[in-house]
Amino acid sequence: MAAAKSAKKPAVAKKKPAAAAAVPVEKQVQEALAWLKRHGTKARRDGMARYGIPLGNAYGVTMPDIQKLGKQFGKNHELALALWETGQYEARLLCAYVDDPAAVAPTQMDRWARDFDSWAVCDTICFSLFDRTPHAWKKVEQWAGKRDEFVKRAAFAMLASLTIHDRDADPALFLRGLELVEREAGDARNFVSKAINWALRSIGKKRDPVFKKAAVAVAERLAASPDAARRWVGKDALRDIAKAAARTKAG
Repeated sequence: MAAAKSAKKPAVAKKKPAAAAAVPVEKQVQEALAWLKRHGTKARRDGMARYGIPLGNAYGVTMPDIQKLGKQFGKNHELALALWETGQYEARLLCAYVDDPAAVAPTQMDRWARDFDSWAVCDTICFSLFDRTPHAWKKVEQWAGKRDEFVKRAAFAMLASLTIHDRDADPALFLRGLELVEREAGDARNFVSKAINWALRSIGKKRDPVFKKAAVAVAERLAASPDAARRWVGKDALRDIAKAAARTKAG
């Protein structure tokens, strides 16, 4: 007699390995600071002084290294908030690559802008984080008339950045930006004046001829001003826009 077939055992679902416990934010902050300190150099730190960057909380880490660390951490809004609170220079630069633009609130932008103490932190945060938030244009408008030097710089640095990164923006926003440029161009403070000039040049070099025409008109009015600060913004912008047009024509 044939042997009876053994009953097939029911399949048992394999247990999935337990997910690794999330690393506490506090530990990630300490890991980030330790990594930054290891990768800093005295030579680079000393060189930063030539560019007006406060050295009290700086390690002297290159931007490519900071960006590399940002990729390792990935997007983490809570980590970015905690890194910012350390006040450490490179940790604050790292926030630009770790924070999630969609999670950034207007109140956070205001708070961080008030903390800006160098053009480097201001520009990095504006160019790689703030300009990607849904609140960017509103902050340009709000900050353009502020008295605080780096908050005001942030408005125009972000305006310059938006000319590159926000290709779907309503054209009226850039034209409004030119109005802000003309209104504030008399601010002679170095970090503000250069950012205003930067925004004007950036709008004037956009491909749409409407923007170039409008920017040149603003620059010409500023160049004819009796005020030295306004005159510099206008004349320098006219030179740069003309050079860009010549390169485009030649190329």
